[in-house]
Amino acid sequence: MAQTTLIGTVSSAKRDKTITVSIASRETHPLYRKQYTKTRKYTAHDEKNEAGLGDKVEIVACRPFSKTKSYKLVKVLEKAHGTVELKEDVAEPIAKEEEA
Repeated sequence: MAQTTLIGTVSSAKRDKTITVSIASRETHPLYRKQYTKTRKYTAHDEKNEAGLGDKVEIVACRPFSKTKSYKLVKVLEKAHGTVELKEDVAEPIAKEEEA
């Protein structure tokens, strides 16, 4: 029996050894023939905590680890590019300039 493998994007990596993977698929409505996007979320076991938010990962079905975890991480296909965050000391002078 072939194991189910899925490829998706990590939407949450806040829990220890657990990631939430969002998988988007395009489906066609049976009556109206319009396409729409359906997003499903799966929780997967990440033993080494190697996946981060926004990473593209491959998960595979396995025995249940807990009530909601029935998948485990196979590999990280693509790391996410970093996010831009403003530091507090930089954001304050900009706000003061706008007031003047």
